[in-house]
Amino acid sequence: MSETRDRRWLALILLAATQFMIVIDVSIVNVALNPIKDALKFSEGNLTWVLNAYTLTFGGLLLFGGRLADLLGRKRVFQIGVVVFALASLACGLAQNSTMLIAARAVQGMGAAIVSPAALSILSVTFTEGAERNKALGVWGAVAGMGGAVGVLAGGFLTDALSWRWIFFVNVPIAVGVILFSFGLLTESRAEKNDGGFDVAGAIAGTAGLALLIYGFVQTALPGHGWKTGQTIGVLAAAVLVLGLFIAIESKTRAPLMPLRLFKIKSVAGANIVGFLLGCSIFAMFYFISRYMGEVQHLSPTEIGVRYLLFAGVIVVAAGGSQALVTKLGAKPIMATGMFLLMLGLIWFTQIRVNGSYARDLVPGFIIGGIGLGFSFVPVSIAALDGVQANDAGVASGVINSSQQIGSAVGLGVLASVVAQGVTQYGPLGADGRPTAAALVQGYHWGFWVAAGLCLLGLIAALTTVANTKPVAGGTHGAM
Repeated sequence: MSETRDRRWLALILLAATQFMIVIDVSIVNVALNPIKDALKFSEGNLTWVLNAYTLTFGGLLLFGGRLADLLGRKRVFQIGVVVFALASLACGLAQNSTMLIAARAVQGMGAAIVSPAALSILSVTFTEGAERNKALGVWGAVAGMGGAVGVLAGGFLTDALSWRWIFFVNVPIAVGVILFSFGLLTESRAEKNDGGFDVAGAIAGTAGLALLIYGFVQTALPGHGWKTGQTIGVLAAAVLVLGLFIAIESKTRAPLMPLRLFKIKSVAGANIVGFLLGCSIFAMFYFISRYMGEVQHLSPTEIGVRYLLFAGVIVVAAGGSQALVTKLGAKPIMATGMFLLMLGLIWFTQIRVNGSYARDLVPGFIIGGIGLGFSFVPVSIAALDGVQANDAGVASGVINSSQQIGSAVGLGVLASVVAQGVTQYGPLGADGRPTAAALVQGYHWGFWVAAGLCLLGLIAALTTVANTKPVAGGTHGAM
């Protein structure tokens, strides 16, 4: 029994390490964009696709990856996804032009979309629902929460010390280690029943709809693509139509890609709403603070990364404590507390100054916001799997991952537009034709205020849509 228990916790370390690799790749590229631009001759408009290509396939294929894991075997799909991710990472590092890098990043996102829901579903069927699973999800939440901050640090160090190519090469040995250890540590599992075959129509409609939705939002941040352009309106309208078709298919097929019955579970539905708004709002915590430190304070990639260490540490400690609090008090109050603190942290960042200091302008927001993130990630993950049958573990994991990824894409479009508007409202460009530091800071202020408003919506959603459940004797859950 002890050997089995030790093996499960070793498996958790393996799964968390894999998720860490996946999450880091969302943020590690940010600090290397300028060297990548110079090396591969990217145009300013195409450079953002180094980020967007990954986000597009990652978010678009998550539901598909989650259902594949349920039907074909979670361990097998997990291993295939890690191999795809590793090979794509190698291709990214070897890319000789912009087209090669963008294509490899898209494949890397596909690998991530296969790995992430498979890993979370393995976790959910490995650990008993209740205090034990909460503890495991506390580790998972800590990894997810700190991944963005550590990604910036790692990206800065590798770019300055070696080359931008190493932000991709570093994934390869990690992936090889994960594959080797997975054979001995992970146990195969899959959905017990699959009478209706694979939902091909749902897979096509769901993937296409999510991809169109994410593309519609991320392109609004590109030069010449505003919210009112015909292309943006057309893409978003097409996304709505295709997603409507997807829901219609899912309501009628015998073996749906995304069983709509999941959303009859109040905690699952509520957690996905909060997860979406969390994804929208935390984008500002990393992207715009990184830009503030780089473009206004003129810090190097490594200096930016070092300043994120405090943030990462606070998230880890907060996430570790939140799982114990969820076990005692339930997911709802901890989730609401987390969203409230995250909102306060973002409000603090609305006061950053052109000649600001790390101690005054950033440290308080990092501490308050870091606690908020640690308190938010864990209960969202717990509530998203609360009451879900083992057969649906993979798809439920895919749904919550999709909610957060779509939220990040929506946050990119909305907040980038808000910041650009704030910069424009400040006044004319500087002598070099670029926005002045004061204009940039005003734009960031606007973005942080909107992000704080999204957190407020998340707080309201947590209080009104999430059913508070906590473990009782025997490891079951009861509504409170």
